[in-house]
Amino acid sequence: MASRTNHKGSTNTQSRRSSTTDKPVISRVLIVDDDRIIVDSLAELLRVEGYEATGVNSVREAVEKLAKQDFAIVITDVNMPEADGFEMLRLMRDRYPDVVPIVITGYGTIESAVEAIKMGAYDYLTKPIVDDELRLVLERAVQQHSLVRENRSLRQQLDLRYSLDNIVGHDYKMLKIFDMIEAVADTKTTILISGESGTGKSMIAHALHYRSDRGKGPFVEVSCGAIPEGLLESELFGHTKGSFTGATANKDGKFKAAEGGTIFLDEINSASPAFQVKLLRVLQEKCYEPVGSNETVKADVRVILASNVDLAEEVSAGRFRQDLYYRINVVTIQMPSLVERIGDIPRLAESFLKKYRAEVKREILDFTPEAMHALQAYHWPGNVRELENAVERAVVMCRERHIDVSHLPAHVLSDSPGGRLGGGSSIGSFDYKPMPLKDALEGPEKSIIEAALRLNNWNRQTTSEMLDINRTTLYKKMKHYGLEYDPLRHGTK
Repeated sequence: MASRTNHKGSTNTQSRRSSTTDKPVISRVLIVDDDRIIVDSLAELLRVEGYEATGVNSVREAVEKLAKQDFAIVITDVNMPEADGFEMLRLMRDRYPDVVPIVITGYGTIESAVEAIKMGAYDYLTKPIVDDELRLVLERAVQQHSLVRENRSLRQQLDLRYSLDNIVGHDYKMLKIFDMIEAVADTKTTILISGESGTGKSMIAHALHYRSDRGKGPFVEVSCGAIPEGLLESELFGHTKGSFTGATANKDGKFKAAEGGTIFLDEINSASPAFQVKLLRVLQEKCYEPVGSNETVKADVRVILASNVDLAEEVSAGRFRQDLYYRINVVTIQMPSLVERIGDIPRLAESFLKKYRAEVKREILDFTPEAMHALQAYHWPGNVRELENAVERAVVMCRERHIDVSHLPAHVLSDSPGGRLGGGSSIGSFDYKPMPLKDALEGPEKSIIEAALRLNNWNRQTTSEMLDINRTTLYKKMKHYGLEYDPLRHGTK
């Protein structure tokens, strides 16, 4: 699954050179004017200043130059015989968004200047060109070009970081989640992400945003549980000056910041009943009022919510509004705990190892079998976040080529509750309830078979070989214990 790019045309890799002085690296400039004298004089001035200046006499020639060579700045006349400067601006806006255009004309009017700026011109100069004025405009244009390229690079990094390729998961539950993201990302439907802390709800919310048609817009994340109850409404909807003690000026809220994009409300279960009423209105009517204001503000925002507790139980207990629950429970993504997808632990651990060995600049190759065995045996109450922290610690502690059990946190080395597959330590004491031995053995047998199936992504052939039983026996035990598998995903085993 390839990560997407969120820009038109190809990204221009700008070629630059250094002048013979201590000046910084300078960008290329293309001059477009039907007056050859103007072109030559501007090019001479720019070369003296250290720019790599190229001059052409028509929009057609400029298009040919832009197709063959990268430029940071284009200086274009407005009035030219075949195609004018406004046509040049339209072409640059569509095909070369990184290039900064500067417009010059001998017939300057306020109307034409405003039109040029609306079409993307960075600045507007009138002839005769004043050298010092041009120098200043070019310096600012180079800075603008650098800023545009930096923003483009950051956007590409975000696209890569939050693409589905970057979310590690081959367990069938995670594959179903990936399919759901693909299905609902481009819709306007409100999404509820449910799951324990540390399971990756924020990563899924980011992936939904960056794969949607709102991917170029802002993504605003709010942890509702971290904001005092009395300030949550103001934080999200904004407030007017004097609306409460401490409100010394008007302030826009997070919904305003997310306009045209996505807002992610994490730990929505912690929101007060009063706030839940106002959130319900936003979801239903797409509008809200800032605190202390009578002005209704339209909200063009896609809302994604997350909860680390079962909201259905919260509704039953009277802690969460039933009408809001039904409004947000349209599409629910249930994040599995890490212990439910132990087959993903090796891939996750290797991914975190790659990340942190690059940060600390260590040549650590992999995990020893014993270390990986310990990682898969532990019960991970903190889920993926706890696993990442454990791998980061191991990378910092390791001075060898392989991470061993000695580099793992001490609590990870203890056997997981219930003696999970591969734990390797003694059973220890437990509360015994009198029952036939056959019945007592069913619980551990079911746990072992389920763990082995998950470890092998529900491949019955591989699992039967691991457990040293034939495939028919395994299938019968799966039916007996009600162990689920997904035939559409995994095929016939």
